[in-house]
Amino acid sequence: MAQAAPPVPTFANGWQQATRYPDPAIVALDPRFEKYWLKLACVERIATGCRWAEGPVYFGDGRYLLWSDIPNNRILKWEEETGAVGVYRRPSNFANGHTRDRQGRLVGCEHGGRRVIRTEYDGSITTLMDSFDGKRLNSPNDVVVKSDGSIWFTDPIFGILGDYEGYKAEPEVDANVYRLDPETGNASIVAEGVLGPNGLCFSPDEKLLYIVESRGVPNRKILAYDVTDGGRRIANKRVLIDAGPGGTPDGLRCDLDGNLWCGWGMGSPDLDGVLVFAPDGTPIGRIALPERCANVCFGGLKRNRLFMAASQSVYALYVNTQGARGG
Repeated sequence: MAQAAPPVPTFANGWQQATRYPDPAIVALDPRFEKYWLKLACVERIATGCRWAEGPVYFGDGRYLLWSDIPNNRILKWEEETGAVGVYRRPSNFANGHTRDRQGRLVGCEHGGRRVIRTEYDGSITTLMDSFDGKRLNSPNDVVVKSDGSIWFTDPIFGILGDYEGYKAEPEVDANVYRLDPETGNASIVAEGVLGPNGLCFSPDEKLLYIVESRGVPNRKILAYDVTDGGRRIANKRVLIDAGPGGTPDGLRCDLDGNLWCGWGMGSPDLDGVLVFAPDGTPIGRIALPERCANVCFGGLKRNRLFMAASQSVYALYVNTQGARGG
């Protein structure tokens, strides 16, 4: 007879590194998760001291992780080989989401600049987009790069609501999802009417695009679209996951099998962490954290280490899968 999973820790007294395997913070909600759960790996806190950690991105060629500390107006850097944490860029223009393009350059979203930027090999910064039809963007939030080099990003109003994670301002455009053409640099709206577009990612075969609707009514949702027109447009909008009362998906990434690893929390401490969904939308696993998780990425030498930006800290966990490219 199978043994019941150990109880999920409440973290009532703060974070404590697990000392026994398997880590009780990791729970299989469906037998399908067993394939991805390394029973001899524990959740590790690799950095803390942030105000709101977001936008993690891993550089395998340098073996380091970057992430945004939005209210502190900085991007931080963690060295995998030494564990050292330092400042990568300050001020960061209230940077949020990040990814790398197919040439390895850092692509990022700025609340303060209300733009999407690229950091060149020499450290200089190129503005990729800061307006549409002559009107300023809101506050680009999260970004991914498709294999054809096109850049897709969400543009909600969160960063212009006040002076904590950006600069308070009135929106000039609707909260859309955009695509930047890799050849011309021209922008097009690929999704309208998404209520608070937030995290986004492609399926491994790039036939699907997932977008988090973080102001969905009555609940937040994860939407799925078919990628059409040779990869330039999306269609057939549908709800893949209804987060339910208190459910708060934020940033997300796919693994090679198409599972969605989603930052989660805020509605209830019992939901803080990462939820893992099968491609059919069934929740199959959970990683409990003592803080709300805003965003995730895969990294490590084999892309089999999940990095989780969670409020004031960043956590890492080795898993038995690899992240899909482009996230």
